[in-house]
Amino acid sequence: MAQILVLGMAAVDFVLSMDAFPTDAAKYRAKAADIVGGGPAANAAVAIARLGGEPSFIGRLGNDPLADLVLGDLEAAGVGTAHVHRATGGRSSFSSVYVDARGERQIVNFRGDGLTEEVDWIARLPAARAVLVDTRWPNGAAAALRMAREWGVPGVVDGEAPIDPRLLENASHLALSAQGLASLEPGDDLAAALERLAARVPGWVCVTDGANGVWYTGASGIDHIPAFRVDVVDTLAAGDVWHGAFALALAEGQAEAEAIRFANATAALKCMTFGGRSGTPDRAAVLTFLKEYV
Repeated sequence: MAQILVLGMAAVDFVLSMDAFPTDAAKYRAKAADIVGGGPAANAAVAIARLGGEPSFIGRLGNDPLADLVLGDLEAAGVGTAHVHRATGGRSSFSSVYVDARGERQIVNFRGDGLTEEVDWIARLPAARAVLVDTRWPNGAAAALRMAREWGVPGVVDGEAPIDPRLLENASHLALSAQGLASLEPGDDLAAALERLAARVPGWVCVTDGANGVWYTGASGIDHIPAFRVDVVDTLAAGDVWHGAFALALAEGQAEAEAIRFANATAALKCMTFGGRSGTPDRAAVLTFLKEYV
C-alpha cells in the first residue's frame, strides 16, 4: 500500500439536513442529522484509507473531548494518528454544517484555539510516497512540502484561500478550488486564470470546479476533464475526498490526467450519499463506476 502523509486540519462536523439554508433569526428544524469527522486533511486521509492507501494524519488538536472523537474516528477508518500533536489547554476545531435540498452545504467553522505552532517535529516524520497538505496550518504545510522535496515524492496542496506563498514555491502539485484560484489570479475565465498562474509557479497546477470539472496544465497548454454526472445528495467533503484520491493516484504512479479522472469518480460517488465523508466510496466502488459509467 502507498504510504501518504496528510497534514492539516481535523474537526468534528455537526451536519444538519434542511430544505433551505437558514436566513432569519428564528428556530429551524432539521430533516436529518449526523455527527461526523471533518476537516480537509482529515477527510482526505479517510478517503485514502478507503481507497486502499496507508495514510498518516499529521495535525494539531486540543486536549479535549472533541479531540478524542476526532482521533477515534480516524483510527477506526484506518488512518494513522501517531504523529498528532495535542496541546494541553488547547481547543479542537468543530463546524456547524447545513446541507440543503440541492446537496449544497453552508459551513460555520471554529478553527480551534491554543494549538501548537512548533514545526521541528515534522522533520522527524518517516518518509512516504506522497505528501498532501491543506492550507489551514501554513507553517506545518510548508515544512511538510520541503520534506516531500527532499524525499523526491509528490507534494500536493489542497489550495483553499488564503494560500501562503511558501506553499506555491514548494508544491510539486497545486490543486486549487475555484475560490483558491481566484484569490491568486482573479477572473471569471478559470482556464485563463490558471494559465497565468502556471506561468509564475514552479509546479503543476489544476483547478477543480465541482460539476464543471477540472482544468489543468497539460502537455500543450490548459486541458479540461469533465466531471461525472450524478444525482447529488450532499457535497460536504467532496473536494477533500477528491484531493485524497488524487494524491493516492499520484503516489501509485498514475499520470496527472489519470489521477484527475480517478479523483473525479471518487468525489462523484461521495456526492451521492448524505453525511460528509461517511459517504466516501471504497476502491472497488470507484473502479466499478469508472468501468460502467457512460
